Amino acid sequence: MLMNYYRQLKKGGIQFDFMVHRAEKGEYDEEIAALGGRRYVMPAIRPGGYRSYFAALRSFFEKHREYGIVHAHLNENSAFVLKAAKEAGITGLIAHSHMSDLEWDYKLPFRLYARAVLRSQPGLPMACSARAGDWLYGRDNKSRGTPMVLPNAVNLEEYTRDDRVRLAVRRELNAENRLVLGHVGRFCRQKNHDFLLRVFREVLAENKDALLLLAGDGPLRSGAMALAKRLGISGNVVFLGVRNDISRLLQGMDLFLMPSRYEGLPLALVEAQAAGLRCVVSDSITREADLTGNVVFIPLKAPLTEWSRQIGGMARERTDTRAALAAQGYDCGQQALRLEQLYKRLAAEGARLGSGLKPGGWHSELKEAVQKARF
Repeated sequence: MLMNYYRQLKKGGIQFDFMVHRAEKGEYDEEIAALGGRRYVMPAIRPGGYRSYFAALRSFFEKHREYGIVHAHLNENSAFVLKAAKEAGITGLIAHSHMSDLEWDYKLPFRLYARAVLRSQPGLPMACSARAGDWLYGRDNKSRGTPMVLPNAVNLEEYTRDDRVRLAVRRELNAENRLVLGHVGRFCRQKNHDFLLRVFREVLAENKDALLLLAGDGPLRSGAMALAKRLGISGNVVFLGVRNDISRLLQGMDLFLMPSRYEGLPLALVEAQAAGLRCVVSDSITREADLTGNVVFIPLKAPLTEWSRQIGGMARERTDTRAALAAQGYDCGQQALRLEQLYKRLAAEGARLGSGLKPGGWHSELKEAVQKARF
């Protein structure tokens, strides 16, 4: 999502630099550098390491007061980044929600605390969906105002149906005459790959030539590969790893599956619909995600056979959904222009009021400007 907007905003003279929390090379590092962006590595956010993390944030913003806007995409952990930026006198603060729930693990108390801190901080609340906004900022949070929904928009032209590309992808996979199911997502508990593999085993009981494509990587990938082998379906499952040609891969699929435990409004599901695919997803995903009428929601508690039945009975015809997506705000070019206007307004207001701001201050006029900055 971020890279989609960065590519568009760069054309209008907006430069992104990135603060990341992993030292290893990222998928987009080379492209970011080519576009003029810089990459700053912060310590990982984990219990026991918060003190060093806070110190690193304070040190960074003390050295880099040149930034007019800090747009944080860390969900509840955005609280810490924005707090450090605010203390350094940076006025253009945006928190962005991409989730609608939290993992029930040892980090949960710390994350709930971070969310409570964020709800009391100044800045513009933004979210990928209304549900994601309610989850992070709270419903009817009058002190923050209604979150601005910025869609996980895509470059719709990249997903235009191309039968030649479809044929080429299917030939590469030896799948010309097979049912091809697909999923794009990080291998983590949220995405529920174990459930997906068990559903696919039921599909194979009715269609032994079906193929499942899994694009992505993550800590649970090796476990998913082992499970596919134990289930006896590994010969029909292709683990593709991280890909930079998702729009091309989608051309080769017949249906898209996403049985997530929770989501904000997943970009991968937007991309699948942009490619004209029909989608079968869990009812844990917000109904806002059905942008085309091509999405079927099934409870995770439903029998695996019900999932298989729905998948087997769905039509595979692809439809041109670009106009429908554009009308709902999912054309990245259109949304980038609006985001550019917002950034420039916040930067201008911050510059105008900056001389009267003390580090850590939040001028009432700037707060009013932020709350009015809706598009």
